[in-house]
Amino acid sequence: MKRVKVITAEQAAELVKDGDTIATGGFVSCACPEGLSKALEKRFLETGHPRDLTLFFAAGQGHRDGTGGDHYGHEGMVKRVVGGHWDRAKTLGDLALANKIEAYNLPQGVISHMYRDIAAHNIGTITTVGLNTFVDPRNEGGKLNEYTKEHGEDLVKVINIEGKELLLYKAFPIDVVFVRASYADEFGNCTVHREIGPIDVTAMAQACKNSGGKVIVQVEKIVQGGSLDPKLVAIPGIYVDSIVVGSIEDNMQCLGMPYDGALAGEYRIPVDEIPAIPLDAKKVIARRAAMELPNDAIVNLGTGAPEKIANVAAEEGISDKMTLTVEAGSIAGVPYGGTQFGAAANSMAIIPHNVQFDFYQGGGLDVAFLGLAETAPNGDLNVSKFGTRLAGAGGFIDITQNAKKVVYCGTFTAKGLKTECRDGKLVITQEGAKKKFVKKVEQITFSGDYAVKVKQPVLYITERAVFELRPEGVTLIEIAPGIDLQTQVLDQMEFMPKIADDLKLMDERIFRDELMGLKND
Repeated sequence: MKRVKVITAEQAAELVKDGDTIATGGFVSCACPEGLSKALEKRFLETGHPRDLTLFFAAGQGHRDGTGGDHYGHEGMVKRVVGGHWDRAKTLGDLALANKIEAYNLPQGVISHMYRDIAAHNIGTITTVGLNTFVDPRNEGGKLNEYTKEHGEDLVKVINIEGKELLLYKAFPIDVVFVRASYADEFGNCTVHREIGPIDVTAMAQACKNSGGKVIVQVEKIVQGGSLDPKLVAIPGIYVDSIVVGSIEDNMQCLGMPYDGALAGEYRIPVDEIPAIPLDAKKVIARRAAMELPNDAIVNLGTGAPEKIANVAAEEGISDKMTLTVEAGSIAGVPYGGTQFGAAANSMAIIPHNVQFDFYQGGGLDVAFLGLAETAPNGDLNVSKFGTRLAGAGGFIDITQNAKKVVYCGTFTAKGLKTECRDGKLVITQEGAKKKFVKKVEQITFSGDYAVKVKQPVLYITERAVFELRPEGVTLIEIAPGIDLQTQVLDQMEFMPKIADDLKLMDERIFRDELMGLKND
């Protein structure tokens, strides 16, 4: 076995040619190959090359501060971007919104699987994920702007196999891969034992190698050949063209954060009792949502109001009713947020990103609690595009379309909403300026029609009302004590919902500043 080339980040940047398709690794602020991306950005700014790149990534990368995907956010540097989540790279989003690049948003889990299909030289990734959403070519085909609709090619196609309607996400070769690992030996074998997980590094390296491309890995250090535990090697040396030893700063486990062995499974930390959170609108929502937890539930929690469900479960002593999972690959444990989003301390297992999505897409989640944004009369939901903010779908489509049950959690209105709980009742002290229940969503991230078609149970939980998706549309089934149906619910919606014949009051315990007693329930 020959020794791998060890080069500088600047030399690695020289290997990328004009017009190349480059795939970059990382999950939000974790495991980003910062040294490589910074060097490529520097070369472009100094020379104008490489230009007209196609950038391909699954999870969003960076922290909206010039890191991660922002290194590629220069006019002329990229001509096309195909990504799963855009919100972490503001400069890329700005180029897309200004119609200066071809811009596509595909489901994060689908892209994660595309790496494997590219590696296997399959025609593409065939799945139901994305049907009837904005990714479906009968809607937008994942195209994010007018320039892409006019000049871009169709990356998604509707096909029919054995009488079943499916989407084909077309495969394409990858010329260069930038990924990060922990240690490499002299033969290029790389471990990821100090990262939050293997994410997609194996599949990405295989995809590039089998495309005839260049696999470049940024690592912390190089060790003697054959000295690494082969069970820890995530990227075999036979896939690797070059190794770059990054700086301490560029190899931080998560951007700007010190190394935490608990996130890599190196050790477990004592978890103090989670303090009770204040009784505000988000806690009210989380309490009502926690009532939807079945026994021994396998769960995915989104950010925002859904995050608080873990706090409520701990406070009520029912944490053992659920096993939390995170898209990046962790199972059980305590998911982290912020710069460390994607990681979890004290996990029972950490599996590859694409393998986690195999489980999700196959219906493995008992219930998914996700954020509630724009909602239409037929149950459509938009969380991916809001005017001048391009968030992207991330894993939202993969998760929500296939979970056994979906519970959307969020405040009834946005921008300025203030509430209080008094004597088991909800009081709105200031109404939000923006309505969330609208006549039509800007982009279909979740299709209510598809959910009805497959008979998927769907709830929309807010601080003042609970809705259920029924064949006839979004239906009001519960209202909070103290809330006026006409002025504080119906008048705050752009459409008239169906109202259940047996409209109920939400459980009064939700609105009292004391334990609900869910453990006894």
